[in-house]
Amino acid sequence: MTVSAEAPVAQECVEGYLFATPPLELLVFRRPPSRGSIWVPVSGKVDSTDPDLPSALRRELAEETGLRDTGELMDLDWQVRFEGPDHRTWRLHAFGAPVPRSFSPALSAEHDASEWVSVGEARRRLHYEDNRAAVDRLVERLGSARPPRI
Repeated sequence: MTVSAEAPVAQECVEGYLFATPPLELLVFRRPPSRGSIWVPVSGKVDSTDPDLPSALRRELAEETGLRDTGELMDLDWQVRFEGPDHRTWRLHAFGAPVPRSFSPALSAEHDASEWVSVGEARRRLHYEDNRAAVDRLVERLGSARPPRI
């Protein structure tokens, strides 16, 4: 649930949309049944030891997928405020992460499956509307930028 723009932020979070081009495909992840079996991007909380948002995402990518060399992350300049499980305001920041299409993640306990899919399929699978909006932002950003080199 989104919350007021005036509410103080209690927790910063990051999410990463792993993608390969051409053609544009995204790597999406499924949560295990204990977490709803929903499809999501990689995401997590920013820790006090993370120097900045990209560092937090790199840590989450390593923890959840085994990805160690992320290259340059694409700041999607997109964020959403929502009510966290502690009923306080959390803020989520989205990034694109170019990876080789050959990348096969080493899944953590946070996910039980992953799959490379088209943009349309990613939009169909992703559980949260804000995830679909972030995918649209990634497509928009890639359309106005040179394709990333991997």
